[in-house]
This record gives sequence, C-alpha cells and structure tokens, in this order.
Amino acid sequence: MNQTHHILVVDDDEGITSLLCDYLANFGFVTHSAGDGTAMRRQLDEHHIDLIVLDLQLPGVDGLALANELRSKSRIPIVMLTARGNPIDRVIGLEMGADDYMSKPFEPRELVARIHTVLRRAKGGQDDVAANVASDFIRFDGWELHRSERRLTSPKGLVVPLSNAEFQLLSTFLKTPRRLFTRDQLMAQARGRSMDSVERSIDLLVSRLRQKLDDNPRDPTMIKTVRGEGYVFNVQTVQGQVSWAGH
Repeated sequence: MNQTHHILVVDDDEGITSLLCDYLANFGFVTHSAGDGTAMRRQLDEHHIDLIVLDLQLPGVDGLALANELRSKSRIPIVMLTARGNPIDRVIGLEMGADDYMSKPFEPRELVARIHTVLRRAKGGQDDVAANVASDFIRFDGWELHRSERRLTSPKGLVVPLSNAEFQLLSTFLKTPRRLFTRDQLMAQARGRSMDSVERSIDLLVSRLRQKLDDNPRDPTMIKTVRGEGYVFNVQTVQGQVSWAGH
C-alpha cells in the first residue's frame, strides 16, 4: 500500500507485542503498542492510528469492552485477536464492532494480509460516502434502514437497535434480496472477506436478526432457511437498493 499506516497493537504479552510490531514494520507499517486499555487510550490521544490489533484477553477492561468503547466514539478499524476458539466469542467480537477476527496461534503473514484488506475496505467505505447519499434510506416490506445512522425502523415506527454484525448481515441481504446465500457466502460478504467455516456463528447472527425483524423463528417468512443450503431474504419490495454502492 502506498500510504504509510499507523498500527496500534494492544496486547499484554510484551514478547508477542514486540515481535508483532517488528514484523509489521517490515511491511512498511508504523507501529505503536499498548498493554491495556489505559495505555491504548493514551496512544490514541498521542497518535493518528489507522487500525488497531486488539487482543481479547487483557488485564482490567477486556478487549470486547474496549472494542465497544471504541465503536461508540470512532470507526477506526479493529482486528481482534483471541486464544479462544468458541464461535460465540467470534460473534460477540464482531457484534462489538471488530472488523476482523483471528484466533491464536496465527500465521503473521496472514495477519498482514487481513490488515491490508481491512484498510482497503475502510478506505472504500470513505470513498463511497458521496455515492451513497441518494440511497441512504433503504425501505423493504414496511421497514426502513437509515444506513449512515445504522438505524432500523419497524412498520409501526419503532426504532430497532442493530449491532455491527447484524447491520452488516442485513446489508448483505438487502443488496441481493431473494438470492440463496450459503453460510460461507454470508460470512464472506458481510465481513468483506472469506472466513473460517463456522456455521454456528452465522446461524446465531441470523437468529438475532430474525428477532429484530419480528420474524417468527419457528416459521420465518422474511429470512427463510433452505435446509442444507443456507438462507434466503424473502422480501417482496426493496426501494433504494438499485443505486446502492454497498459495503
């Protein structure tokens, strides 16, 4: 990448942090480090950070809480690291605002590739702002999604809060309604890259989104399950989707 990016590595293991910062520097990144949330905030005050590599298990305030705190204030991309392999932890991390997720141990070169991907995606999102203004409101079957504010309004006029992961999943469905998506396709498109095949992760996200959309889980009509295949977003009308240069 032509532009020099500043990467903040937040991990309480000084050995891993040092090695990772040195490795990232070999690829042209300017690196900074922090061992906990307090040090992370200090680094953010002192430097312009383009992306944060955030460990889940930290002393004091953990990585999930820090990701949630960051998302309440900024859109700095976050790649979350964790030693946990539980799919539920992955879902929670994405819902708290992480842009990508890697389990330890990992291949450092893969982390570099994912950092590049997340940075490109973040830049693309900034470039698309003007193009997206005309279709900021997406309407479907009485529902309305205000994209810039990530606000979902029900047919009765009630505002329904969406997590980051739920918003990304709904956005993916709205781009091509009535299309059959496999679980892997949904994860790849909603996150902007191919992810490990963790079917339970996408099933949990779909279940949460169904609840937000008042879609009966026992007999869903909006997000239909195609057994052994995946899911179909079965809406009848979508307004604003055609000119949508999506995520």
